[in-house]
Amino acid sequence: MHSVIAIHAAADRNAVPLDTITLDHDERRVRRKLLRGANGTEILLDLPQATTLDHGQWLELDTGGLVQIIAAPELLYEIRARDTAHLIRLAWHIGNRHTPAQLDEHRILIKRDHVLKTMLEGLGANVTNATEPFFAEHGAYHSHNHADGGHALLARP
Repeated sequence: MHSVIAIHAAADRNAVPLDTITLDHDERRVRRKLLRGANGTEILLDLPQATTLDHGQWLELDTGGLVQIIAAPELLYEIRARDTAHLIRLAWHIGNRHTPAQLDEHRILIKRDHVLKTMLEGLGANVTNATEPFFAEHGAYHSHNHADGGHALLARP
């Protein structure tokens, strides 16, 4: 089993990965976890605090190899509104229910939940099925690895 010694932003590397690890939104939130790559590489990730791994990031292994993180497609609802003010109101209702949401300029994505779909349609939203990677916003007190320029470097053993 390999250990992760550093995490690098996607732009930091232009290499062929030893392996890839595909994770959904919730699985990309990690602190200590055993991961298995598509090619069978076993990796122990042991971070000082919980971190969200981003699509395209590279995990540098104790052997010098690199493993790339891939965001898995998920079953989502795409929410569209009549105009910007309507989209803001819809976002407020979603947030009021503490539902993770990806906020884009002209749409909101949430995980599929028929109760929320019914509520949003009742508020005049156009809600359709989507299947794509999910990148929900993080709360104000949520630790994220961009605080240091996109690198969550670990102490080398």
